Amino acid sequence: MNTRNLLFYSLNAVRAISIISLLLLFASTIVTMVYDVRAVNAFIAAGKTETSSNSTGIDCSVDDCDYIEGSTVPNQPAGAFWAILNWLLVIWQVIVCILSEFGWPEVFFSSFFPILGPDFGLGALGVIQCLLGAAVLSHHVPELMLVAAFFVFAVGCLNILFGLIFRERAKRHRSVRAWREAGRDVLPTAATPPGMLYTGSDASRSGSFSSDKTGLGFGRQGVKWAEAQGYVVREPDEAVPPYASKPSSHASRSSGSAYSGGSRPASEAGGEPDYEHEHEHEHENEGQYED
Repeated sequence: MNTRNLLFYSLNAVRAISIISLLLLFASTIVTMVYDVRAVNAFIAAGKTETSSNSTGIDCSVDDCDYIEGSTVPNQPAGAFWAILNWLLVIWQVIVCILSEFGWPEVFFSSFFPILGPDFGLGALGVIQCLLGAAVLSHHVPELMLVAAFFVFAVGCLNILFGLIFRERAKRHRSVRAWREAGRDVLPTAATPPGMLYTGSDASRSGSFSSDKTGLGFGRQGVKWAEAQGYVVREPDEAVPPYASKPSSHASRSSGSAYSGGSRPASEAGGEPDYEHEHEHEHENEGQYED
């Protein structure tokens, strides 16, 4: 087993323990919240009964009783409201942490909770888990919730450690998709169309290409076969630098090539006519007439 696989399995083992501990905390929080509601109802009913029948009994609504018996609700104004709200917030944070462990929905975390998204490491998730565990362990809770909170706190410490070691690469190392893509070849193989594949086994032995082993090449036969198969080869557009002059037309090139071998007329060349040569020709003609 190489280092990449060992790291992948180790991080995912911690991830599985984290999800299990968060699920236990989720279930135990709901159970504790139900117990608190029942204890508050029993406390209110007992307080009304004792007030009407026995005035010598101890009434926690009047005397100094910190918590309602058999619950985590403090005996103070709106104590039941804040206790239930606390457990609801714990449940909401646990759900967010579980979704962050699964990495879904990725767009939601990238937009609204970036520290729990794929671009950040495990440090922030570990801090949130430690805060959840400490908040639960600071109360007198049932044993199931006590064990779940302890596991959440321990896993949070591991996530903080892995976040400090691997930083933002931690979630990429434990990603199943990234692990599968890394296991594939660097250059993926593609299916070659029939008739276009060349094997050089015969050419290496005989020194010439065999007709039944070679492809159609890049000539007209190859182009016709490619067009019949639906492949279209588009010629690239001509690229001319902006400082270059525009190419001359075909007529100008043909006229220029017609006079390239000899002298051009003076009117087309754009120069002045050669009058000296014309006078010489006239004198020669006069001399011929005199003879």
